[in-house]
Amino acid sequence: MASLPTLLCLCVAAAHLAGARGTTTPEEPTATAWDLEGPSLRPGQPSPALEDWEENAVPAEASEWTSWFNVDHPGGDGDFESLAAIRFYYGPARVCPRPLALEARTTDWALPSDVGERVHLNPTRGFWCLNREQPRGRRCSNYHVRFRCPLEATWGAWGPWGPCSGSCGPGRRLRRRRCPSSAGDACPGRPLEAQKCIRSPCPGCSLNICGCPDHILLGSVVTPTGRPLPGARVSLRDWPGTVATSNAHGTFRMPGVCASSRVNVSAQMDGFSAGMAQAQANSSISAVVTVVLKKLEKPYLVKQPESRVREAGQNVTFCCKASGTPIPKKYSWFHNGTLLDRRTHRYGAHLELHGLHPDQAGTYHCKAWNDAGAVRSGTARLTVLAPGQPACDPQPREHLIKLPDDCSQPGSGPTYLDVGLCPDTLCPSATGSSPRCGDAGSRCCSVRRLESRKIRCSGYNLPVKIVAECGCQKCLPRRGLIRGRVVAADSGEPLRFARILLGREPIGFTSYQGDFTLEVAPSTQRLVITFVDTSGQFVDTVRVLPFDPRGAGVYHEVKAMRKKAPVILDASQSNTIPLGELEDEAPLGELVIPPGAIRRADGEPYVGSVEARVTFVDPRDLTSAAAAPSDLRFVDSDGELAPLRTYGMFSVDLRAPDSTEQLQTGPVAVRVAASQIRMAGHVEALKLWSLNPDTGLWEEESGFQRERSAAQRVRREERVFLVGNVEIRERRLFNLDVPERRRCFVKVRAYANDKFTPNEQVEGVVVTLVNLEPAPGFSANPRAWGRFDSAVTGPNGACLPAFCDTDRPDAYTALVTATLGGEELEPATSRPRPLPATVGVAQPYLDKLGYRRTDHDDPSLKRNGFRINLAKPRSGDPDEANGPVYPWRNLRECQEAPVTANHFRFARVEADKYEYNVVPFREGVPASWTGDLLAWWPNPQEFRACFLKVKIQGPQEYMVRSHNAGGSHPRTQGQLYGLRDARSVRDPERPSMSAACVEFKCGGMLFDQRQVDRTLVTIMPQGSCRRVAVNGLLQDYLTRHPPPAPADDLAAFSMLAPLDPLGHNYGVYTVTDQSPRLAKEIAIGRCFDGSSDGFSREMKADAGTAVTFQCREPAAGRPSLFQRLLESPSTALGDIRREMGEVARAQARASVPLRTRRGRARQ
Repeated sequence: MASLPTLLCLCVAAAHLAGARGTTTPEEPTATAWDLEGPSLRPGQPSPALEDWEENAVPAEASEWTSWFNVDHPGGDGDFESLAAIRFYYGPARVCPRPLALEARTTDWALPSDVGERVHLNPTRGFWCLNREQPRGRRCSNYHVRFRCPLEATWGAWGPWGPCSGSCGPGRRLRRRRCPSSAGDACPGRPLEAQKCIRSPCPGCSLNICGCPDHILLGSVVTPTGRPLPGARVSLRDWPGTVATSNAHGTFRMPGVCASSRVNVSAQMDGFSAGMAQAQANSSISAVVTVVLKKLEKPYLVKQPESRVREAGQNVTFCCKASGTPIPKKYSWFHNGTLLDRRTHRYGAHLELHGLHPDQAGTYHCKAWNDAGAVRSGTARLTVLAPGQPACDPQPREHLIKLPDDCSQPGSGPTYLDVGLCPDTLCPSATGSSPRCGDAGSRCCSVRRLESRKIRCSGYNLPVKIVAECGCQKCLPRRGLIRGRVVAADSGEPLRFARILLGREPIGFTSYQGDFTLEVAPSTQRLVITFVDTSGQFVDTVRVLPFDPRGAGVYHEVKAMRKKAPVILDASQSNTIPLGELEDEAPLGELVIPPGAIRRADGEPYVGSVEARVTFVDPRDLTSAAAAPSDLRFVDSDGELAPLRTYGMFSVDLRAPDSTEQLQTGPVAVRVAASQIRMAGHVEALKLWSLNPDTGLWEEESGFQRERSAAQRVRREERVFLVGNVEIRERRLFNLDVPERRRCFVKVRAYANDKFTPNEQVEGVVVTLVNLEPAPGFSANPRAWGRFDSAVTGPNGACLPAFCDTDRPDAYTALVTATLGGEELEPATSRPRPLPATVGVAQPYLDKLGYRRTDHDDPSLKRNGFRINLAKPRSGDPDEANGPVYPWRNLRECQEAPVTANHFRFARVEADKYEYNVVPFREGVPASWTGDLLAWWPNPQEFRACFLKVKIQGPQEYMVRSHNAGGSHPRTQGQLYGLRDARSVRDPERPSMSAACVEFKCGGMLFDQRQVDRTLVTIMPQGSCRRVAVNGLLQDYLTRHPPPAPADDLAAFSMLAPLDPLGHNYGVYTVTDQSPRLAKEIAIGRCFDGSSDGFSREMKADAGTAVTFQCREPAAGRPSLFQRLLESPSTALGDIRREMGEVARAQARASVPLRTRRGRARQ
């Protein structure tokens, strides 16, 4: 029988699916009224457009269409695309809160009226088509939908400040701003802003407040959860000094305060922000008040300043916003590291600069303060252009692409062509600037004009379009995208229907397979996500996920840590729980809960049995780094993010037996064995930290002091313990960490293959560096990991933070790995010894770093990473001044290092791939998209990747090419879109069989969105191969959707690309995403697995194939077909025709038995 939590999860999912079916309640009967259900469209009626919802309409330029969504397939009662289901499966951020209009089309891109079907549409509920409402003999088609959403409205300028409230003493004043949108809440943020102000000092406590000797004020001081706070200092607004202190129960009494005075009572307490409340009379002679104090929380940034480009004389506004407890009110701004005068610039959270001149160019950042500390923002760069200076050079930069192998001379290396690129830089706004934070009319340097050329290849001309001119144009919206999967760290099982939180805000659920999709706001610099397992079997997983700020997608696999089995404690006794239970290793420490320390959430003592789950992340186990929470950072005293080195993390879960009630504790002791802290200076620096799940940052709870073991512990060889104290309340994740000042950056690049060609760098690779602490004297034998960091490669690689040391090169070592969409990349080899030209690091620094790939000592091990000594470069040493390790303050030098500088290298294992697009496009830079009918990706906001699985029966692996040309569109028919080559991958369980996942251009609308094109796709293995089988379902589909592909022969397979997103049963794998890279990686994972929802990197050649070829090796001394095509195209084509004639005659004789076998297979 399923557990109750599991059933609850399924009920949540069922509720969303129920919404997808568009069911109605008795209180909301089915109707065609526009304000209830939306219009019903009968056959012959056009699909509604934006003007059909005139009461909600906005100008077309102030709204935009979303991507297309398809969550349901027709069956049962019909086709249902409810808005609730779309938000559940795609994430709530993909559709605005109140869509203005909805458009529905079949997956063949036909309108409902064109196919004669009656449908229902409502932009606030979705779309549905009922089979029972269709003309006789017809059922609903498969529909996908999109929504028109208003662009985010922006506030007007702030009005003047109003008068100060009150007649004396402190008060506040207000100012307002207006939202131009007719919808009152269309603009994000608040229309009011408050500011403290002070009038003349007030006199002492007046008679109408303190002149009632027979009256009394009864009060209490509590936390937001109701826990009483003893020792709080209480005062009256008009009475200086402390007039009362809360007792052990958090209460206080103040005689003489008039019951009807409604006096303001404030309270203060160390570690908490000040609170104030107004007394309320509860009888003729008494009043009551409750003051709520929130724990102090260091500020953290929710809005960072963004880089800007302006012309001299224009204005610019930089914006910064911080949150925390209390809310930060003090801001400072810095230009090139120098504090700007507050009185001169009159800044607060916003910095406005008017009439810019060139010496104001440079870097800007802000700092925000509250009572708990400070935080520093990231750096924004201001570029000020001189009069007449172009922001965008019309001359394109060099961008080399590799041409197909048959376009190069035999015996020579690969041929490259400069197709040009426009730099991904900002341009100044055409109208100057506005006082608002965002640049509504932001423009970017992008392609203004393309030119067509033809390249002479073997037997054909290859068309290509090159960038001829760059210019400033409207920027494409940058929507950073993260996709991934959450799995159990111990078993790999998916975390199903886990809640996803951004801070405290729920933003969605993981799918049944544990998948998730997140859209990253453009100004985000640090993305903190929490995955909450609703079954309670896993620790809340807090992750800081790196992403590509330029808008490209990134894939992450998140490991969730399973909670330890519960132990039963007696709340009235002292309880000791070990921290760390590695085999043959002593515990790192212990958690000691004294008698009576366990309490309920309201502070009342708890008596009875307690179920305790204490889950420890032990850094002595190297595999535990993948499941560790957060990214081990804290905000230092200067407000900057700084790294921590961990000695262990633990999660505490205390509950009453057979109850969901979470229990808390008063002070408990955390004891750490000093013998386990072996790094010099770390015993004195060790501190206890708790994780803030909203920011993903660790905050200090207490320090540690030495304690000699008690007499009864003599059998433990008089171990010395370090003791710290903590209260287990709202926060449940704790850390034993040391702030570390010895810091560096490590430069890493990823390449398409192990030739490490500079023009073939791969972007979007997630590189992870795990700091290792070596055992004394054994630099290659780490005893524990200390921290981990991840970064995403861009066009110039990635810089990863790490601990390093100048004096001892092996004081810190590191393990570095890299993944791309689940694929593990391989670093440069180190066998038999590392070579500078291969590794990418010159001598003698390479020897000092001790580079070793993971298979260096044992070739049977995986080749997925390398280890190095983190030797900090010595100042003034020219051999160590050029990377790959850079001092902490030289981050910019690391980021801008040329490809010729020292760096470490990774290469894709699946390197035998080739992609050619007639219209050039860099998938890692969505802004490089150019609108053209021959563009491989017709829509820059939605990328649909299609793959065909080709099975090869033969003794080796073969290259398979897909040739993609216009098929049914009159303006592109016969014109090339692009080429794709992929090498087949051998099935590990079938030595004589391999398969290739070959990309083809999906059928669908072209960039002009006027007419669909079914791409003419031709698949041809590049060897002596013949087609022997075609997937029956795919063949039937192509037969039912004419016209058939022309010139189909047995040496190849041709088809007009389907418009429907077919699945693994057809051997076709289609994924739609906002990132082309992620769409392709997910589709490839499904293709390898042979399923529509799985993911694998091991080829299953016999599952989910579309077409099968039988390949044989040519006779000895005879070149392959592909080689013959390169050397003598006319002779090779004549041989092909002759062989095809022989095969066709043989197949005609065997056609009847073949059809019989195919019919049995379908049965």
